[in-house]
Amino acid sequence: MLTTKRIVCLANSRKLSGRCIAGRDIIDGLPGGWIRPVSTREHQEVSEYERQYKDGSDPRLLDIIDIPVQKHQPEDYQQENWLLDPEYYWKKVAKYSWNNLQKLSETEGTLWRNGDSSYNGKNDRIPLQEAKDETSSLKLVHVDKLSLHVSAPGAAFGDSKRRVQGQFRFGYHDYALRITDPDIERAYLKREDGNYNLGECYLTISLGEPYKSYCYKLIASVMEKPR
Repeated sequence: MLTTKRIVCLANSRKLSGRCIAGRDIIDGLPGGWIRPVSTREHQEVSEYERQYKDGSDPRLLDIIDIPVQKHQPEDYQQENWLLDPEYYWKKVAKYSWNNLQKLSETEGTLWRNGDSSYNGKNDRIPLQEAKDETSSLKLVHVDKLSLHVSAPGAAFGDSKRRVQGQFRFGYHDYALRITDPDIERAYLKREDGNYNLGECYLTISLGEPYKSYCYKLIASVMEKPR
């Protein structure tokens, strides 16, 4: 049965040949739970055609969007998934204020389970079997500062691809997570390898799909304080 979900867009993240879109549900003007519209593809990424507005433009972070969906389609720890209807355009309703993001964000705690790190990361992954016990895969957090690290972390193993990693502190814990926000990637992969400091930000953190028995924590979006 077709229904419409109104969300604040808090992630428009790169995923294979498409995007992972996610946000908080808005019901009668009040924030609800997380919604992640997904496709019928194997990895559920959303194509440009499926996510476009009537004028052909792409959703942006903090857009308030009406999205036609067919049904709730939870999968393991990704309980927020809803199957989109590709026959309908998405509709931009309004813009959400950065200053109101505090109403939607986590204020304390950890980003799921900590204590497991990859070679180049810090508290950046969870064993798959433990991830399956989680009831959510998306969190919005506020950080006083974000450090971006641009490098080719796999160069020593024959992988020359450069990446952007975000390093920050939240809830008395340090994190170093890969960034999949395409705007941040485009802006900083143009620069030399090194560290770049951003100021106050909101970050949407997502648990990605399983990879070699782990689910990795990803920075799906970076929302800097307006200047």
